[in-house]
Amino acid sequence: MPSDPSLDDPQVPEEQDSSADQPITEQAGGPSFRLAIAPGVTPAKWVGVWRTRLADVPLELVQVDVLDRGAVVTDRTVDAGLLRLPLGREGLSVIPLYTEIPVVVVPKEHVVAAFDEVSSEELADEVFLHPLDDLLEWETLPGTPAQERPVTTAAAIELVAAGVGVVVVPQSVARLHHRKDLTYRPVSDGPQSRIGFVWPEDETTELVEEFIGIVRGRTANSSRGRAAQQDAAKSSGDQQAKPRTKAQEKAAAARRETDRKAAAARKAGTRGGKLTGKRLGKRGNR
Repeated sequence: MPSDPSLDDPQVPEEQDSSADQPITEQAGGPSFRLAIAPGVTPAKWVGVWRTRLADVPLELVQVDVLDRGAVVTDRTVDAGLLRLPLGREGLSVIPLYTEIPVVVVPKEHVVAAFDEVSSEELADEVFLHPLDDLLEWETLPGTPAQERPVTTAAAIELVAAGVGVVVVPQSVARLHHRKDLTYRPVSDGPQSRIGFVWPEDETTELVEEFIGIVRGRTANSSRGRAAQQDAAKSSGDQQAKPRTKAQEKAAAARRETDRKAAAARKAGTRGGKLTGKRLGKRGNR
């Protein structure tokens, strides 16, 4: 039997954690990091790593509209963002992170629900809802376009539930707008949605570097950011402050004694050489 990844599926993406979506108030006098989040993006895994490595730097998640397209990053409302690409803006640095498959959202009793996946061609007889906030890069829209474009994806989902038509969205967006009366299926040849980490290209700060290290899977020691510097300083301080054991002190004393004897031997050898030279010189003069 085909699988049924319905919109009311209780399974949550692996990285999803509702606690990670709660903003933290900035600590007085200390640094903080504001991160814009596009609809459907689930950053909980990275947020968890941040809060482990930089517990003293609050991370505030700022939900933004998909049509913002990096405006909050450009105007410095936030420090960086996890946004849907493309952005169509200059002055921003972008690291592509992952892609999402497109899915078609339909009523549970719809014929499409009987299949594991469908192609765009198999949607040819459907009324296609194309919301104004859709960022999927279609070459040719499937089906028959609806007379009016819904303003938002949320509005399009409501129209799907009312039996007006179908809509294609990234899988995480389908989960975001889950309803018990709807389901979705992958569209095998539909355009994928790309998620990227975005920040002002002229402001690659230590905290931005820290987040780059996190999304790229660097360890705390290999990161170039603030946490790595703190760990290095702490390690250096620990090594300096750590008291030596008796065995280490004994070994150090032995090395000092050996060095002292070697220096005395070298000095004695030099002195003996000079005396021999003088004696030979006197005999020669005779």
